[in-house]
Amino acid sequence: MLDGMSFFALASKRLDWLAARQKVVSENIANANTPGFRAKEVSGFEALLAGRQAGIATTDPRHITSSGGRHETTRVIDDPVAWERSIDGNSVVLEQQTVKASEISESYRLATQLYRKGHELLTMSATGLR
Repeated sequence: MLDGMSFFALASKRLDWLAARQKVVSENIANANTPGFRAKEVSGFEALLAGRQAGIATTDPRHITSSGGRHETTRVIDDPVAWERSIDGNSVVLEQQTVKASEISESYRLATQLYRKGHELLTMSATGLR
C-alpha cells in the first residue's frame, strides 16, 4: 500500500511524464513540414516506473527541439502508431497529434485533480490531529 508521500511522488512523476509527452507532441507539430522527420512518442509511464528510461536524443540537428532538459528521464522513441508517411518521408499527421494533445490535456487535468484531492485529505488528517 502507498503511503502519503509515495502517492505524491508517483503523482509528480505522472505529471512530469505527461508534460514530457506534451513537449514531444509540440515538437512533432513543429516538424510537420520537415522532410524525413519521423513522429516521436514518449515511452510508456510503466517503463518510467520500471526504470527503463533513457535520455531524450535529437536524431537530426535540423529538427526543432526545445532547450532545457526537465524530462531527461523520459525515453523518446519513434511513434509506433504513426498514421502515415508522406512522400517526403515525414510521418507527422497533424490530426493525430491534435488527438494526442487532447488526450494528454485530459490526463493532466485528471492527475492534477487527484493530486489536489490527496493534498486536501492530507491537510484534513493533519488538521484533525491537532
